Amino acid sequence: MRSVIVIALLLCTIPRPVVAQDEDAVRFGIKGFVDTYHALRTERPNDWMSSKTRVRGEFSVEKGHCGAFVSANLAYNAILKERSGFQLREAYAYYSNNHWDVRAGRQIITWGVADALRLTDIISPMDYTEFLAQDYDDIRIPVNGLRLRYSREKWSLEAVAIPVNSFYDLPTDGKNPWSIGSVSIGAEPAFKICNMEYGGRLSFFLSGIDFSFSALHTWNKQPVICNGVGEYRRMTMLGADMSVPIGKFVVRGEVAEYLDEAQSASVCQEVPRSASTNALLGIDWYVGNDWTLSAQYMHKYVAWGEHRNSGLATLRIAKDLLHNTLSLQTFAYIDVTNGGLFNRFSIDYALNDQLHAIVGHDLFHADAGMFSVYKKNSELFLKLKYSF
Repeated sequence: MRSVIVIALLLCTIPRPVVAQDEDAVRFGIKGFVDTYHALRTERPNDWMSSKTRVRGEFSVEKGHCGAFVSANLAYNAILKERSGFQLREAYAYYSNNHWDVRAGRQIITWGVADALRLTDIISPMDYTEFLAQDYDDIRIPVNGLRLRYSREKWSLEAVAIPVNSFYDLPTDGKNPWSIGSVSIGAEPAFKICNMEYGGRLSFFLSGIDFSFSALHTWNKQPVICNGVGEYRRMTMLGADMSVPIGKFVVRGEVAEYLDEAQSASVCQEVPRSASTNALLGIDWYVGNDWTLSAQYMHKYVAWGEHRNSGLATLRIAKDLLHNTLSLQTFAYIDVTNGGLFNRFSIDYALNDQLHAIVGHDLFHADAGMFSVYKKNSELFLKLKYSF
């Protein structure tokens, strides 16, 4: 916390035009929410899959063009006791004017146009402690780094540097209903300058189309398995994305080439590496009458061994009712390669502007592939959320 405040003060020393006195006044902001979430397995032994309550606080202080932001949770988890307590989420200092935006500290960085799928969006790793049975924003893990962005009317250039590496949080404790089993994870890369992640993104905002190009020298954030041990290796990502509105439709596309990506192998002398091509095509249809339909397909091709191909699709259907106080939504991941499925259906009712009640069902169906580990984890859930 102290380092964030010091960085904020340093950023304030950046020369800027003289502004009115009231714009230089110190401004404070506090907001957040309280939520409680409980899920019950619908198959035997019909046990509790999740039971947790948290308070999220978001605090900001700003003076002129610079400031600091802190987001933290105070949580109680009845199933995963080690997840209870104070959890720092984001803590960064920033400087922002009409063209420059600088952020230094613990932050979430997102790239690309895909919805809940990762191609170029591989900077912030994922928390899979409860797999995908949580809000997608909660799955993202912040990274400790520096982000610099320069913006003009029709384009922007962003650069990132991450000296402290962060990786996927995987559930390996057998007491966790979402455990993937006992997996030995090798040592994470040491804190050295040579292990730093860095990259950039050039974006264009033109009439009728938005597109960008990105490059990132990073690590495989999810360990690959070699001889039963999870390993981390360097890799480079080259990517591009675009978004095109066409009437009631928005067409989205994204492609990423992972150079020298580490590949899992059951038996190997050293971790095999190969380039892989990842491509996504998505379409959003704003039907009218508060209906929204969205579909995506992502394909991965690995030029190694027998030239692996795999496909993953998503489908979202949403409808708002009762003057937008009641929202119905179903969102499905479809494992095209193995025939697996994970679908979350939810009903969100706003009792007022601050209080929401959400009920729903998570369905898993798979005999092979990424969802087969959780084929008995279908559940009913209830969530209450109060925002302040």
